[in-house]
Amino acid sequence: MGSFVELRQLRYFVTVAEELHFGRAAERLHIVQPAVSQQVRRLERSLGVGLFDRTTRSVVLTEAGQRFLPHARAVLSAADRAADSVSEFRASGSLVRLGTSEGLGDRLDSLLGAFARLAPSAALELVHAPTAQRLERVRDGSLDATIVRGSWPSSDLDLTPLWMDEVLVALPSSHPLASSAVVSFASLASLPARLSPPSRNRPLFELVVSCCRSAGFEPVLGPDFTTAQDTLGTLGFGRPHWTVFYRAHANLLPVPGVVFRPLDPSPKMQTYLATPANRRLTPELAALIEAARTIDAG
Repeated sequence: MGSFVELRQLRYFVTVAEELHFGRAAERLHIVQPAVSQQVRRLERSLGVGLFDRTTRSVVLTEAGQRFLPHARAVLSAADRAADSVSEFRASGSLVRLGTSEGLGDRLDSLLGAFARLAPSAALELVHAPTAQRLERVRDGSLDATIVRGSWPSSDLDLTPLWMDEVLVALPSSHPLASSAVVSFASLASLPARLSPPSRNRPLFELVVSCCRSAGFEPVLGPDFTTAQDTLGTLGFGRPHWTVFYRAHANLLPVPGVVFRPLDPSPKMQTYLATPANRRLTPELAALIEAARTIDAG
């Protein structure tokens, strides 16, 4: 073989071979179709041979593709077994490496307490990193699992629903809307919004913008949300604007000059535990999922 072949290319090839349709393969892999086509073509260039005959109406395996398919499956199976063996070795030490984020707030404390009760001999190592990076580390095995909010590319991952997180608005305490028990989205139309950009947190950005549009306006975007401390500092004492926080995070953030209020309609975000796909759950990971499910939905 003249050059390096990635496991992901083999996985995409096998999925297309099973579906005989690039679109359906992309749906199964939870990625866009051009990415599947691009990686399969790179694989073909690496092998120096076409694996599929493509027309506008059909996709069929070439003779080379038929010969290559069982070997590709064997390699993927061996890779899965190798990863399983490492997982089992690490599990024997009762250590779970869990990816987390700042916004988990008091839910993380509740999760740690529930996990300690369900798996008293196990230990959790918490790893903080951007969401996309944490998901990639679950794929490569350097994390056992990560908690994620909203929909992210999930090829090679299993996503177990955990809880729903309510999204609150943060406002200057001096603003007239701060006296409201509940703030309507429509009442925010004249204020700039400071949100995490789509490149950093697409699910939350799209949720908030969708709610604004449903209320009849396009949000005026101010500077990007950076860190909670910096963003809340400018919110409390700068020019009037608004941002959003998950309730679990807001519960830990009493900040002078800022109030948190429920929104109408009340947006909520699904939270998941991402684990490697088609991999047997260790007792510790099963305990982690059970611990997460014991946390109240509020």
